[in-house]
Amino acid sequence: MRSIQGRIGWASLATFFSAAVMATGMSLVTTPAQAAFELPDGEKITNVPAIPRAIPQKEAYELYDPKIGKNFDLKNFWLRADLRVRPEMRNNTCFGSQMVTGGTSCNTKGGSTAGGNGTKGSSNDMFTQQMTRLGIGYDVSPDVNFYMELINSSTWGTNGTPGSAGGTDPALNHGTVGVRAAYMLVRNFAGVQGLSVKAGRQYIVFGNHSLFGHFDWANTGFSHDGIMLNYSTKAFDTYLGWFRTAESDMAQGAATGSVQVNAVGTNTGVGNNDADMFIFYNQIKSVPGFLIEPYYIMYSNRMNTALNNAGGIGTAKHSNQIRHTVGNRIEMRKGNFDATNEIVYQFGRMGDSADHTGLATIDGDKRNLTINAWATRNWIGYTHYQSAWKPRLAFNFDYASGDGRAQCNTSAAGNASVGNCKTANTFENLFPTNHIHMGYMDVQAWKNMMSPSVNFQARPTKDDHIEIWATSLNLANKEDNWYRGSQGAYVYSKVGNTKTHIGDELDVAYTHMFMDGKLAFQAAYGHLFAGGYIQENLGTSRGQDWAYAQLWVNF
Repeated sequence: MRSIQGRIGWASLATFFSAAVMATGMSLVTTPAQAAFELPDGEKITNVPAIPRAIPQKEAYELYDPKIGKNFDLKNFWLRADLRVRPEMRNNTCFGSQMVTGGTSCNTKGGSTAGGNGTKGSSNDMFTQQMTRLGIGYDVSPDVNFYMELINSSTWGTNGTPGSAGGTDPALNHGTVGVRAAYMLVRNFAGVQGLSVKAGRQYIVFGNHSLFGHFDWANTGFSHDGIMLNYSTKAFDTYLGWFRTAESDMAQGAATGSVQVNAVGTNTGVGNNDADMFIFYNQIKSVPGFLIEPYYIMYSNRMNTALNNAGGIGTAKHSNQIRHTVGNRIEMRKGNFDATNEIVYQFGRMGDSADHTGLATIDGDKRNLTINAWATRNWIGYTHYQSAWKPRLAFNFDYASGDGRAQCNTSAAGNASVGNCKTANTFENLFPTNHIHMGYMDVQAWKNMMSPSVNFQARPTKDDHIEIWATSLNLANKEDNWYRGSQGAYVYSKVGNTKTHIGDELDVAYTHMFMDGKLAFQAAYGHLFAGGYIQENLGTSRGQDWAYAQLWVNF
């Protein structure tokens, strides 16, 4: 026993000294660290460990006392920040029905064939959200930039404990601080003029936010992890990017401090259970008065089908699919007129949702559904620049396909009525800023929809802006569901639904800018007049009111 203990003790001691030598070796790239060693004049230790050798170590790791880096220059350091406070209310969220407990929809899928399956009752919301962002940037050189953006998203009162005597959590844990962006931007990469590389967490904003937007209306917004290359000339810009949207392979040997298994789900099922997005986007600027943007996007989701399928085949970013998106956007601005046309086509294969329990045929993780979806967005406007108020009148028509078999996998009964799943033709909206497109009430996504609208805007002064917007909301396919701005199902269509007119939305918004645009106040009100679809699928049809006011400072 004493012999064994002795060997263990010597092994522990040897391990300690090995670790110490390794830590010392990592710092031997600087002269002071080598002072304790006897080396020939003018010589230094060069056989440092492999990992530091792969890092441009002008700044060495500190052994104990951190110092401001020798590379740091205050004049290259910059900050940006914004703070927004927004109280918001919404009455009759479900048009006289109750919101499904724990969900975001007004009814459950697989609805009755006899009538609406909403539950009568009130569903009203009123809350105040606060968003705080701090961006930290440093220009290593004119061509190399470091940027990190921290974000805190909170809702007033969520640090309180309902029913408690004090009503306040001493920790004030009413929100979390996250990383909205963290990237390095290298311009003129490898000496190629006009070629840049952005690597890390970043925003993706293209066109008019139809498929990719920052979604700053939300309290968190979108950001993406990956690499984007850009080659820019006077005639055209080309973007090529790869982004990892789901990662399930972190369980093996992740070091302390690294994240563990991806929150979406473990690596279960067949094959590589990750998800990626590839973007090839172009902007042709050589035609006077026009901007032409052809693009291709591939969304490859290899996650197990069961991980994200709760809304049926119309679930946003449904698991187990390969979806190709080909599109083109044209924007014209000449004189007083402006116009936009965007046409998008999607094709590929997707797995059945596999939630039709009790049926004999379940295809599981096979991609047994054919994707055949398309959408178009169109605006034409006229601005009378010669008038003091700069009034603009515009007309819009949006369309996005749905699927007549959207209910085929909602339940065993639903399958019997509609038939087996064969298609997945609901248009996928990807990562947009829907708030700016189809009415401000955010009750419509760019999927299974058809909406004409008319919009009027004016500027009574250089700091004031008013807007009136009227929109008719309709389903493109009566058998598919109604999807709200966040892309989840708002109302599940019953089997055999015959109505497509959701309702009519009217919005009024006012904005006043202060301090040369660094501070803004905005207030808006919207009302949705319920249509025949709501009555048929919920059994209730009260109108919905929505309003907010916000104060936003940005510098």
